[in-house]
Amino acid sequence: MPSTEVAAPTSRARVLLVDDHALLRTGVANIINQEQDLHVVAEAGNGIEALEAFDRYHPDVTLLDLRMPVMEGVEVVRRMREKDPRARVIILTTYDTDEEISRALRAGAKAYVLKDISADALIACIRDVLAGKTYLAPAAAAKLAEDVTRVQLTPRELSTLRLLADGKANKEIATELGISERTVKTHLGHLFEKLGVTSRTEAVKVATRRGLVRLG
Repeated sequence: MPSTEVAAPTSRARVLLVDDHALLRTGVANIINQEQDLHVVAEAGNGIEALEAFDRYHPDVTLLDLRMPVMEGVEVVRRMREKDPRARVIILTTYDTDEEISRALRAGAKAYVLKDISADALIACIRDVLAGKTYLAPAAAAKLAEDVTRVQLTPRELSTLRLLADGKANKEIATELGISERTVKTHLGHLFEKLGVTSRTEAVKVATRRGLVRLG
């Protein structure tokens, strides 16, 4: 699906809207286009279309989902910033794990907001970013603070954690990693301590919330 262009008065800030759900794009575009100083100049449904629209329309700000077909949002942010270090990108997503937030901000996103944001707050966010400010949804800011204080896991602990999340028993984890069951228990003990939990179920729950593992 090619990107969609909409004529905009030159006095309005040009907004590029990128999301693979057409209905959501329509709703967000309607909100933005009601403002006298903002206008959605183009829409795109995947990462490649987003980059093409960015090159063609040179938006003042881009609203971008994280999970999209063809190319994920973080890579899109990185490439936009490579093309233009001044590019202003706002992540608008349903995903709020600290790992997702950190990756997006490291790639150069100027704001991170969730799709349950109010219309007024979204417009305020866009204007803040256009003014050179950064913006983090309160939930995202809390997750980011949690990420900063998180104790890092070793590669072997992370492998153990991911197999645990897959429902593997200690013996199966030992076989997959080529280690003894005693060593698996040692890794689990370290994991429980670092994650602040006391059970396998809690470990998986906390790890999923922090973006260390993904279920399904």
